[in-house]
Amino acid sequence: MVTVDDVRQVARDLPRTSEHLINDRVKFRVGKIVYVAFSRDETVMGFGFPKEERAALVTCEPEIFHLPRESDLRFNWVQAWMDPLDEKRMTELVLDAWRMVVPKKVRSAYLPRLT
Repeated sequence: MVTVDDVRQVARDLPRTSEHLINDRVKFRVGKIVYVAFSRDETVMGFGFPKEERAALVTCEPEIFHLPRESDLRFNWVQAWMDPLDEKRMTELVLDAWRMVVPKKVRSAYLPRLT
């Protein structure tokens, strides 16, 4: 099981990322765009994810992933229960969500550091 601190370890080194506490919820964002957010009890991690791929993700792994509430379906967003997530999978999800919101030139400059 991963924790908010584990996510913080990944996100803190990502360019242009800032951490915020909003309504008792930890959120990571680039500018004003949130790419990872936690439930108040920190049992669920929401993250940016392409709309066109999220149904397949939720269908393939319903024990980990679920859709956000109906009012949030308009966003590129999926949620995961923290208990079944491992560190490797969480890192992939956070990096992919960050890549969706950061400018291309920033992403391109950072990618060589990931290999």
